[in-house]
Amino acid sequence: MGKARGGDTSLVGVRPVAPRLEMAASRPIVNNAPMHVAVCVKQIPDPAAPAALDPNTRTLDRSGKLIMDDSDSYGVEMALQLAGDGEGNEVTLVSMAPNGETSGLRTALAMGASRAVLVSDDTLAGSDALSTAKVLAAAIRRSGAELVVCATESTDGYTGTLPVQVAELLGMPSVTFAKRVRVDGGTLRVERQTEAGYDDVECPLPAVVSVTAGVVEPRYPSFKGIMAAKSKPIEVLSVSDLGLDPGGVGAAGARQEVIEVSEAESRGSGEIVVDEGGGAQRIVTFLEELKVV
Repeated sequence: MGKARGGDTSLVGVRPVAPRLEMAASRPIVNNAPMHVAVCVKQIPDPAAPAALDPNTRTLDRSGKLIMDDSDSYGVEMALQLAGDGEGNEVTLVSMAPNGETSGLRTALAMGASRAVLVSDDTLAGSDALSTAKVLAAAIRRSGAELVVCATESTDGYTGTLPVQVAELLGMPSVTFAKRVRVDGGTLRVERQTEAGYDDVECPLPAVVSVTAGVVEPRYPSFKGIMAAKSKPIEVLSVSDLGLDPGGVGAAGARQEVIEVSEAESRGSGEIVVDEGGGAQRIVTFLEELKVV
């Protein structure tokens, strides 16, 4: 197992090369061979609509129409560019969502993905990040993909743990925060974004890579793509189809539980300081009372 400089353990099973400062570089996506790429796609409630919590589970209500998480559009675009249009190339979407919801998957299919796998089962309600990773890993294992692409984190959960959990469950190397990706034969080479610039890292395939927002510019689905997406296959699987124990996923297998939800405290009125020569000192005293200074 390799570690990036500074003891960064988010690189699992990779070999770091010397870090370099940010600089203009070649194309962000390069692939020299046909390959099968799987993309984890999360379908979430529309962020533009008011969010609601399920009164029983105290988790986000996902009973309505779902859309593709915007952060996953970067992963889909990267996968499409890696796979290209050559013969034998394939991009498979993998998602977990309630009620057989496929709206978000259809968007990614319209972008150009080949097919989708949806895991939808009532026993998955209340899943935490690890339970979700178990389900996605099982679905990815069935697909036979050589490379798995994920977003760094979802916009409704923000755990940021799922990509490395999936990699661990699949026994694959994990490279995080990828800003440029190159597949050369059986080797994955990545420029991994850091605060100082980026690190060059590499690992053998198959592997899991998580990408940052802005790594590529996601394409807009064309009318032709939207029409084609209607006939692309979406395989719907249950927990039993994946051979998973229902007691190890969903609320039954969750390691965390929301036990209480309460209204946020209303914002109190502020104090108006009229400066009659001592305004600055009054502000300093106020900050000292709050133990800010």
